[in-house]
Amino acid sequence: MTQDRLRVVVVDDHSVMRAGVVALLASEPTIEIVGEAGDGLAAVELVERLEPDVALIDLRMPVLDGVAATTRIIGLGGRTRVLILTTYDTDVEIERAVEAGAIGYLLKDTTREQLVDAIRSAARGQTVLAPRVAERLVARMRRPAPVVLTTREVQVLDAVADGLSNADIGKRLVIAEATVKTHLLRVFAKLDVSDRTHAVVIAIESGLLPRAADGIRD
Repeated sequence: MTQDRLRVVVVDDHSVMRAGVVALLASEPTIEIVGEAGDGLAAVELVERLEPDVALIDLRMPVLDGVAATTRIIGLGGRTRVLILTTYDTDVEIERAVEAGAIGYLLKDTTREQLVDAIRSAARGQTVLAPRVAERLVARMRRPAPVVLTTREVQVLDAVADGLSNADIGKRLVIAEATVKTHLLRVFAKLDVSDRTHAVVIAIESGLLPRAADGIRD
């Protein structure tokens, strides 16, 4: 980062939007727009040649999208920080960008002041997220992780739903009765239940065991 002005490249395949961002930042004395690009591949080449402090990049672009461009830019190992500026705020888009190495994620309804502050923060290595994006990430983190049963656990539960005892389940699956008990205990823990009947019922309700819970016995 230079001492006086932050060197920034603006990348967006929509020329009008790109010109708007450039015009928005042109009057900011602490920022210098050193380059523009209309696709991801051109962005990578621009960053490699100019080594700006911040690359302001859109997500959906031709040739190479914003996520792929971010991955390549980070892979260059230079000092450039990638700040996403897009209209898309879905969980998938946000996660892909963050996983690719973007230090920030802004939406195109961001004000000039917010954009300038974000560029400064990004250049300092600080994570920058639009409020709506931050809310989505927090909500996703608070969302309980989906329960995943192994193939064997599903087979054991399926046998339980048929009314088989542990010994009979072991015979059907050709495993030891103690192994059946171990699988059931793991299933109980995953489904947060304490008995066989509830395990099958919850598994069916959750779509983990797509069958009718007939003939279940404790």
